[in-house]
Amino acid sequence: MNTKLSVNINKVALIRNSRGGNLPDIIQVAKDCETFGAQGITVHPRPDERHIRYADVPTLKKIVTTEFNIEGNPTPDFLKLVLDARPHQCTLVPDAPGALTSDQGWDTIKHKDFLTDIISQLQEVGIRVSIFVDAAERFVEGAKKVNADRIEFYTGHYAHEFLSNPAKAVEAHARCAKLANEIGIGINAGHDLNLQNLKYYKDHVPDLLEVSIGHALICDALYYGLQNTIQLYLRQLN
Repeated sequence: MNTKLSVNINKVALIRNSRGGNLPDIIQVAKDCETFGAQGITVHPRPDERHIRYADVPTLKKIVTTEFNIEGNPTPDFLKLVLDARPHQCTLVPDAPGALTSDQGWDTIKHKDFLTDIISQLQEVGIRVSIFVDAAERFVEGAKKVNADRIEFYTGHYAHEFLSNPAKAVEAHARCAKLANEIGIGINAGHDLNLQNLKYYKDHVPDLLEVSIGHALICDALYYGLQNTIQLYLRQLN
């Protein structure tokens, strides 16, 4: 089974914003990522717009020819943005407004009613919904109960523990993936996946549909170039 690579272009937008103007041009970068083999483009607009701006989203929706994935905390402004843009997929992430980066998944039991309502609104207009969760069986079961189409495993802890004990690091993810497959919910993954830990994760998490990778991939592209880097990641997956 091939696992799709969605490239998160937030860091490209961060560089652009640091100097003003339009260099690098994130629209051209998104097009190039697809030309170089990426099977999706991911953006994660935050309230302070420190990287992807809300105004970037409609233009990206027009030019992305693979899969467009918008992720973020479903505040009213974010929800309106997504409903207007109608991407292929929306990934719901419980980020605090000032969070530096995503660091945990949803408690799908505690937030059942809220998530059920948001997911229903998105699915009504044909958007596939994925929920960012930690690798725990109760949260996977909870994601199914709120009618999510997919889960995205938060892999930050995996990446940290992989350095010392790969087998232990992936154990919960493999177990929860088996459960997700049994109850009929798709599996994505993301956060701190890189060229060192990606293949091991893919080999041990059954039926992994998609990974979203940004920070590590853009860092690698500084050394290897964007085209070569995307190919290197695709080789780890397939």
